[in-house]
Amino acid sequence: MLNPAVEVGEFTAVAGGFRLHGWLLAIWFAASFGVVFFAHDLQVIVAGWPLGYWFAAQGSVFVFIAIVAVFAWVANRRDGEIATVDVAYAAYKRRLHRRFATYVACLLLFLLALAVAERLGLKKMWVGSIFLFATVALYAVIGIYGRTSDASQYYVAGRSIPAVYNGMAVAADWMSAASFISMAGGLYLQGFSGTQTQPGGLVYVLGWTGGFCLVALLVAPYLRRLGLYTIPDFFGARFGGRWPRMIAAFAAVLCSFTYVVAQIYGVGLITSRLTGVQFEIGILLGLGGVLVCSFLGGMRAVTWTQVTQYVVLILAFLIPVSWLAYKQLGNPVAPFVYGQQLKKITELERQLVNSPAELQVIHEFARRAQDYERKLKSVEASLESERNAIKKRIRFLNEHQVDESMVVAARRELAALPKDAVSARERWTHAMQENLERAQPLGGMPAHAKPFAGDPQGSADDQKAFDVSRRNFLALMFCLMVGTAGLPHLLTRFYTTRTVAEARTSVAWSLFFIALLYLSAPALAVLVKFEIMSQLVGQNFDSLPIWIAQWAKVDPTLVSVSDVNGDHILQFAELKLGADIVMLATPELGGLPYVVSGLVAAGGLAAALSTADGLLLTIGNALAHDFFYRSGSSQSEAVRRVMLSKFALLLVALIAAYVAAQRPADILYLVSASFSLAGAAFVPVMVLGIFWRRTTRVAAVAGMIAGLGLTIYYMAVNAVALRHALGLSGTGLWFDIQPVSAGVFGVLVGFVVTVLISLLSQQDASPPG
Repeated sequence: MLNPAVEVGEFTAVAGGFRLHGWLLAIWFAASFGVVFFAHDLQVIVAGWPLGYWFAAQGSVFVFIAIVAVFAWVANRRDGEIATVDVAYAAYKRRLHRRFATYVACLLLFLLALAVAERLGLKKMWVGSIFLFATVALYAVIGIYGRTSDASQYYVAGRSIPAVYNGMAVAADWMSAASFISMAGGLYLQGFSGTQTQPGGLVYVLGWTGGFCLVALLVAPYLRRLGLYTIPDFFGARFGGRWPRMIAAFAAVLCSFTYVVAQIYGVGLITSRLTGVQFEIGILLGLGGVLVCSFLGGMRAVTWTQVTQYVVLILAFLIPVSWLAYKQLGNPVAPFVYGQQLKKITELERQLVNSPAELQVIHEFARRAQDYERKLKSVEASLESERNAIKKRIRFLNEHQVDESMVVAARRELAALPKDAVSARERWTHAMQENLERAQPLGGMPAHAKPFAGDPQGSADDQKAFDVSRRNFLALMFCLMVGTAGLPHLLTRFYTTRTVAEARTSVAWSLFFIALLYLSAPALAVLVKFEIMSQLVGQNFDSLPIWIAQWAKVDPTLVSVSDVNGDHILQFAELKLGADIVMLATPELGGLPYVVSGLVAAGGLAAALSTADGLLLTIGNALAHDFFYRSGSSQSEAVRRVMLSKFALLLVALIAAYVAAQRPADILYLVSASFSLAGAAFVPVMVLGIFWRRTTRVAAVAGMIAGLGLTIYYMAVNAVALRHALGLSGTGLWFDIQPVSAGVFGVLVGFVVTVLISLLSQQDASPPG
């Protein structure tokens, strides 16, 4: 194995490389943090777009792609790796190109055949089932074909994946259920930047693309040069000793487990919709497809499965958004034309805010919130009063021998009451907060194109709201970017390329393939919002489309409607959509054939499965390879570690499935939290370990513990349930930063602690030979 200390010395000796890094990082900072900070001042309309919105939704992404591509081209030329030609490797890539083209052609023919079959009368249930089982069977075949017990193949796919295909695999690994299912929905609900207390919107587009600049410039090529297997391998090899590797392995398990629970939840959501089975059974069905690939073939099988999954998910995303753009604007290239609808949405929002019917709905939600507030003043008495009132109604119904269904409904209402005062307080507090949120204009949603809450030119409260909103946006964007550079399941993918040059090129391809979806997600959010505001709102409740009831049956939190003001006409504030439904219901909303709905569900399943594969593989490898690492192990010991990785992966998958079945917080929040954990645990020590020779083992251990520990503490102490349990009043927020962005403190502390202890420590930075 290469000596990491020597390699680090070689990196730091390239002064010209640092100048390139400096210029590119400065451009990256200006295109991300600079644009966001001045977004409110960039509202001038250029070519039909608010300039600040366009930069956040598209312009910055183009800059990020250019940064990564320029760095790869210049660095590869500098290292003399562009002109290297291997005849056998070139022939291998040509074979891969032919197989890939054949696969894409077969997939398109499969879609066409299903569309024809649907027109000829094939039932929707069969369309969904065929999509599910055909795609999962394809992934299973790849897993079986790629099965291996060879350590190099299992951990890093034999380091033989060409850059373009590794780019597709990275994109599929990266574009999880959060990207495919939740991002467009988050943009629909949160607009440009979310609310004062819940940052969101375009922060995910900026954070999850801008982070790849850090991956390319600071991490990926340097890790690939070391020729290791896992991310904790780097910490063990660079700093020596057992503790750096062990802490890194623990952090890898922690952030990956948080991430994988969200993916398995998405798997259950989609599988239950495709087949009609219960949510929990859907989780188990989808999990089978995950385990076949990651359990049998490791990184070798997972890589080629992810390549096939990328094609499915990108087609599934682009087809409906292109159709909606063509339907509304006559042009299928949605990212370039949806600015017209953004302007119309701004006008529709003004009309809805002043609509008398919408105001009636708002007043009713406010009244309900007041009722819950009154109940919370005397929880036990209110609960007893409700219980007695329902019992009295049941006795009345029984005495007058009314329809039995009314008695059954009353008994169900009685059974649904909270069991005790504690659960009543929790439920009523949640209901009060929900009604207060919906008692706001637009159902509590911010104006779509407005950057940040409040007004910098308004009252003192408005100015504070603006400042806090912008601060939280910047903090979350920082965590998403830095977390991207620290997520183990992503970084491990760059071990699979043949050379360092291909690792750099692979990052560029990855960002290009990711951008195809990320540029379209804001477009989809705008097109769906316009469709709902202009077509769905104002319909009679009896004529609402059937997809609303179907998705509500899968999970009531996804979509709910109620005639709040009693006029039998749907108002915008009476419709509540969860972030996870916007993409999944787009084909039905746009009137597309059900075969497209099946394709979208299959795309969401592919996104969740591809990321779950990589995450479970990372967790299994951390538990088996890193916790039980022994230097100088024999080949037989390496094979035993591979087998142990497989069984650890199986155990973790079952535990994650159980947690996901409890329907935890929304996908986007779970994923965002894992970025804070990964950024705080890995990035400070990893970057310093690569670029600063004086970084010591003691400092690395202290930096990881301090950064990760502070991040976990900040998230925990601001969890509502924990604060109630400990009797804490007020908030525990620092500088009004929300807990999802806890990594902003953890990363800073990680850097400071590592640098200070390295300067004070007398230990030599080089690991033992």
